[in-house]
Amino acid sequence: MDERGEGSSGTAGPLPPGTRIDGATEAFVAHRGLLFTVAYEMLGSAADAEDVLQETWMRWAGVAFDTVQDQRAYLVRITTRQALSRLRTLRRRKESYVGPWLPEPLLTTPDVAEDIELADSVSMAMLLVLETLTPTERAVFVLREVFDLEYDEIAEAVDKSQAAVRQIAHRARAHVAARRPREVVSPAETREVLEAFQQAVETGDLQSLLDILAPDVVLLGDGGGVVQAVPAPVVGARRVAELAAGLGRFGAAASLRPAQVNGYPALILRLDGEIDTVVAVHVDDGLITGLYAVRNPVKLSRVEQATTLCRYALRCSPTA
Repeated sequence: MDERGEGSSGTAGPLPPGTRIDGATEAFVAHRGLLFTVAYEMLGSAADAEDVLQETWMRWAGVAFDTVQDQRAYLVRITTRQALSRLRTLRRRKESYVGPWLPEPLLTTPDVAEDIELADSVSMAMLLVLETLTPTERAVFVLREVFDLEYDEIAEAVDKSQAAVRQIAHRARAHVAARRPREVVSPAETREVLEAFQQAVETGDLQSLLDILAPDVVLLGDGGGVVQAVPAPVVGARRVAELAAGLGRFGAAASLRPAQVNGYPALILRLDGEIDTVVAVHVDDGLITGLYAVRNPVKLSRVEQATTLCRYALRCSPTA
C-alpha cells in the first residue's frame, strides 16, 4: 500500500462548512496536533509545518482508509516523508538567508511546559542543535527520542532498514549529546532569571545584566534581511549586556512582557503595540548562556495565539 498515491484535494486546516466527516477525516483531525508537532520539530518552521500537513492530508485523503491498521503510524509516516522532502529544500534556502537563522517561535499552551521532555525538545536551544543534524538523522532522532516510535516504524518512515535506523539513531544521539545544553532547566528557574533580565533591561542597569549573563553568553538575532538585527553571533557578557541595555532607549513606545514561547518563559517586545521581537533565553547554572532574538516579521505570526503541541494524539486537541 502506497500513501503517495493520487489523492483528492483537501485541507490540513479547519474543514469547510458542510464537509462530510468520515472516518478518514476524523482520524486526521484527531492526530493533527501530533502531526504538526512532528513536522515542526523536524523543520523549525510553523509555516512549513502547516504546508506539510496540507500535503499529508492530500495523500491521506487518497488512501484506502479501511485497509489502514495503525492510523497514527501511517499518518506519521506520511508526515515524516513530506517533512524530509521539505527539510532538504529548506537547507538550500538557509544557505542564502541573511544573517543568523532562528526557528520560528511559537506561543505555547501551559501544558507544553508541564511535559518537560516535550518542552526541552521544542526549545530554541534544542531546535538549533537539531539544525546540525542531517535531514535523516533529524527525522530518526525526533521520531525515536521525542515520540518514542519503534525502530520498524521509523524505518518505514525514512525508507531505511531497521539496522540502518539503529545506527543513525546512535550517531544522532551522540551528536546531540555533545552539543545540547548540559542540563534541562525547569521553566520556573528560567522564569526567575528572565524576570531579573527584564528588570535590568527596563532600567538600563548594565551591572545587573552582567550579573545574570554567563561570561561566554551568545546572542543570536534573526532579522532575515527584512529588519535590522545583529548580523553575526555576539559573544561575551559585556558586549551582550551593552546591546540588551539599549532596548530601554525606546521609552514609553516599548513594552516588554513575559510569555510562554516554545515551552519556556520568554519575552515579547512590542513597539507602539506591534510585536517587534521575541526574546527567548537558555539558562544554565542560574546564568543566561543563550539569547535568541527573533525580529523577522515573517516569523512572528505564531506569537499572537497559542499553538497546541503534543507527543500523543489522545492528549492533544487539534491546533488552531
